[in-house]
Amino acid sequence: MTDLRSSLRIALAQLDPVVGDVAGNLARARAARAQARAAGADVVLFPELFLTGYSPEDLVLKPAFTAAARDACDDLARDTADGGPAVLVGLPWRENGGLYNAVALLDEGRIVDRRLKVDLPNYGVFDEKRVFDSGPAPQPLAVRGVPVGVPICEDIWKPGPVAALREAGAALLLVPNGSPYRAEVEAERLDIVRARIAESGLPLVYLNQVGGQDEIVFDGASFVLDGDGTLVVRLPAFREALTVVEARRSPAGWTVVPQPLTENPRGDEADYTACVLGLRDYVTKNRFPGVVLGLSGGIDSALAAAMAADALGPARVHAVMLPYRFTASESLEDAAACASLLGIRYDVLPIAEAVEGLEATLAPLFAGTERGVTEENLQSRARGTILMALSNKFGSMLLTTGNKSEMAVGYATLYGDMNGGFNPLKDLYKTQVFRMAALRNGWRPEGALGPEGPVIPERIITKMPTAELRENQTDQDSLPPYEVLDDILRALVDDDRSVEAIVAAGHDIEIVRKVERLLYIAEYKRRQSAPGVKVTRRNFGRDRRYPITNGFRDQLLPVPPNDR
Repeated sequence: MTDLRSSLRIALAQLDPVVGDVAGNLARARAARAQARAAGADVVLFPELFLTGYSPEDLVLKPAFTAAARDACDDLARDTADGGPAVLVGLPWRENGGLYNAVALLDEGRIVDRRLKVDLPNYGVFDEKRVFDSGPAPQPLAVRGVPVGVPICEDIWKPGPVAALREAGAALLLVPNGSPYRAEVEAERLDIVRARIAESGLPLVYLNQVGGQDEIVFDGASFVLDGDGTLVVRLPAFREALTVVEARRSPAGWTVVPQPLTENPRGDEADYTACVLGLRDYVTKNRFPGVVLGLSGGIDSALAAAMAADALGPARVHAVMLPYRFTASESLEDAAACASLLGIRYDVLPIAEAVEGLEATLAPLFAGTERGVTEENLQSRARGTILMALSNKFGSMLLTTGNKSEMAVGYATLYGDMNGGFNPLKDLYKTQVFRMAALRNGWRPEGALGPEGPVIPERIITKMPTAELRENQTDQDSLPPYEVLDDILRALVDDDRSVEAIVAAGHDIEIVRKVERLLYIAEYKRRQSAPGVKVTRRNFGRDRRYPITNGFRDQLLPVPPNDR
């Protein structure tokens, strides 16, 4: 394959597809191609499996679904007879009895060629080996006379596919991705890409999907590295973009013309923005008119309300305070103040009649027993029932607002405060919730629809957390301080560290054992919890699949160094 051109203009279509909406994704591809044509592009690159959306999971096992994707690919191919840019687009591809994650090259009104994904990820949120077959070692594609390697996402995480492409004469690498967001993932991607460039000497275009898909958020943040590893292009994170980059050939090889680098949010700002995008896309793609949530005067519901306003706009957020006799006057004041700062609808519905009616119904069977957690949970379940009724009546999706710390140790009530269709805080530890509430009061993410300035009253951030299910209750009555709890949970959940290692790091052995026990016995609750945005390395969901029935407890046996 011989270079026939001195330059190639590549449109990077960093877009937000909808899984399963093949017709809609085709329309998005056509609109992007029209925009790229106006900008003088030679070829348009779309993210991984763009025509179906990523990840379609077991939908790809339905022949009718893959047939619809192939029909859309044929339609898009016919469009390229107009003399505009060629297209590199992803879709599931059936061939010789196999099913592949593929990229098709479309040009001159037809499907010119295709490439099949080699390395199928099967860890964390990925299980592509369940549905796809692995393709052969890739060869370059002739894109307007230029030999272009198109490794697909995971194909660049190990040397094999890129080495094969370099050996076969590829001049550039165009990589379509469906790479989910998690904290600090950008640095890991850059390290991986630089390793492939060091081995191949080829410029690499890393195009990533953007948008929310159930619990996963794709952050976009696409970029281009030149053949010496220099970052020359970076697209925005968490929003759609279409950018044309120009690759030029010289006697020394191909290089990419630098562009101004977009500055993207990092740390807590990035996590907050991911939660907002995930919530926005979940509500919008599932066609809910808005959301309803219980606003308790506590920090979790306040932060969730702020995220909802930023995601959807205040007019689509309905907050309801559901007080009982243990609800402090401060909580009523704080909830009302928070709703006012956010500009959202706010109603107060006392729950005394509902709770006392339930207690009266149960009184004959509860006679002679002591009041305790069961009666406390009736309050939460009354609230959950009322909020679900509002959701059913008016069509708004109910947000549930428990954080990762509480979900880890079961500090939540099934069929009560766990009721809801989505949870934007699900993968945020309690200490992160406090930081993000303070952050949002002094910062507003780009594209947010909520108001500028403080949106969460300071007293909500500074007061002791409490469920207010009995007199003078605080979370620390039954849990260690959140700084301690979260440190232990990160070790147990995110890092899979042993009890021995956690104790060696300075934690009390009895507290660690208690937290481990609570973590394991709450698995049945987490299985019934709403989906929520993943931002940490290991969320409660597809990342971590533990059995509900589980007799294991860490007995402090020595752990080999390689297993720690």
